[in-house]
Amino acid sequence: MQFNKILVPVSGTQAGEEAVKLACQLARKSKGKILAAYVITVKRSLPLDAEIESESKKAEGILDRVERIAEEEDCEIETDLLQARDTAPAIVDEAVEREVDLILIGITYKRRFGQFSLGNIIPYVLKNAPCRVILYHQYAP
Repeated sequence: MQFNKILVPVSGTQAGEEAVKLACQLARKSKGKILAAYVITVKRSLPLDAEIESESKKAEGILDRVERIAEEEDCEIETDLLQARDTAPAIVDEAVEREVDLILIGITYKRRFGQFSLGNIIPYVLKNAPCRVILYHQYAP
């Protein structure tokens, strides 16, 4: 299977970094491109284009780290900083706009009410993605 464009949403987790490494391996095989995107969620009380300095600095640091990982993997990567009201629709919209073949998401083990939970973002992306989706679940012994 070949993927020419891979979108990797990142949020600063170890699973996200591992997802970038996996995306590099997949992209190298097909000489594809990788786009790493960080979504800043903007509260409804603020304008969508509001400058949220603390979040922007955090996002830039995460995207810089992702670029270094891709460089170590000998892989080209494009990074993008998005601002949206909700993260999940922003990921799907970016996938549509960029015409990606794959969304590769790193997820960590989360519990909600004592049960494993995928949260709200993953189910939305799985339901609405215009392409294939791979979830990379980081094993935590």
